[in-house]
Amino acid sequence: MTAIANTNTPPQASSHDRILMAGKRLFARNGYENTSTVAIAREAGTSESQLMKHFGSKQGLLSAIFDRGWESITERVQAAQDETSPSMRLAAVLGAVAVELESDTDLKDLMMLESRRVRKDGCDVLVSRGLQDFTAVVDGILDDMRAKGELGPQLNLQALRSALVGMVEGLLRDQVVARRSEFAANYTLEDVKRVLNQLVPAFKGSHAGAPLKAVNS
Repeated sequence: MTAIANTNTPPQASSHDRILMAGKRLFARNGYENTSTVAIAREAGTSESQLMKHFGSKQGLLSAIFDRGWESITERVQAAQDETSPSMRLAAVLGAVAVELESDTDLKDLMMLESRRVRKDGCDVLVSRGLQDFTAVVDGILDDMRAKGELGPQLNLQALRSALVGMVEGLLRDQVVARRSEFAANYTLEDVKRVLNQLVPAFKGSHAGAPLKAVNS
């Protein structure tokens, strides 16, 4: 029997979008492993068979949620590439992720707590197409910085990209953890942007084995 639609979900949305919104809400609230497809279907006001029809499985739904989230992030990332300086463009692109996730707490929780975990129903880590596209943008900026002589030839750019993206993820993840526990991470989106604007340009002109140049405040 079809469940009554949840009042938190817009009634005009398709069953596909209602399932996406319900899945994001419940995965963020209860965790991926603790959320059943039955509960998602009930929250979305539809049937479990519709979930399977649209997404194939619970993991397929999670992947679709990440892909939808990265679509929004990518739009903001593209706009952030207007900066002329590669190092400032890099800071703007990394900051765009924090800005977009600030407006969607459920997506932020999911990306920070669930996006890289090994699933119980498989041995693979879920890496969305959107994340791969984003890392390609960062790689392109780093290539540009190297071409302009701003990064040393011995510096592994993939290692640098992982360090930079990991820094952003760490800043945002600690915010999520602090909101759910007594962990001390009392800072705002503006604080995150200030950190990025201070640290990212410090890589400009750095060479393997040499200390990073200081950034004037």
